[in-house]
Amino acid sequence: MSAQPIISLRDIRKTYRMGDMESHVLQGLSLDIFPGEYVCIMGPSGCGKSTLLNVLGCLDQPTSGDYLLGGLNVAHLDDDALSLARCKNLGFIFQSYNLIQGLSVLENIEVPLYYSGMKDAEMRVISERLAHQVGLGHRLYHKPTELSGGQQQRVAIARALSNNPLVILADEATGNLDSKSGQEILEAFDQLNREGKTLVFVTHDERMVERCTRVIRLRDGYLDKDVPGAAAEIRVEEQRALAKAA
Repeated sequence: MSAQPIISLRDIRKTYRMGDMESHVLQGLSLDIFPGEYVCIMGPSGCGKSTLLNVLGCLDQPTSGDYLLGGLNVAHLDDDALSLARCKNLGFIFQSYNLIQGLSVLENIEVPLYYSGMKDAEMRVISERLAHQVGLGHRLYHKPTELSGGQQQRVAIARALSNNPLVILADEATGNLDSKSGQEILEAFDQLNREGKTLVFVTHDERMVERCTRVIRLRDGYLDKDVPGAAAEIRVEEQRALAKAA
């Protein structure tokens, strides 16, 4: 694991104001996330999980504090600079997939690449490779309505990978899936992490504790616990085996 964090939060606070009322949702969170970690953010409803994910994803800005993403402090960038940082560094996977219904599998995967200014031919090569990687090589020109929930989430995974992000952020990524499809998607995430991808999940699913390398639990906007997940030792042993083989 690198000594330099990909994500570094320092005293992050988020307050929402509604008239004369203030709601303090995040209350001084500080944490680091390192390359190759598989992090689950958990906690009861209303604890600040979704707000933290929005801050991590550069979809919302903290009221105060510093957020270093890949070494750049993105906490108080203007909208254009924040969008650029988001496009360059982050991949998103949502519970509801958030695919564009009028686009094919390939075209949905290409969306982040289009906004990065990549040429059409290069986009197509990358999107085809990723579609095959997630097991959808036979569905390249199908629309989301022609796919199962599990297949739509695989498109979302491929889209999240298309810009080779520093971090993949997922919000209840298996919440809309049946148990079989959910298990397949979880196994896909496990494999991505084994390949070195950094994953940060917000979830209510306690099964994730068995799969991730680190569990962060929030309570009332504070960091309540930050402990190794059950997979932490497994990943260490895998890394040791790879090092010996090399």
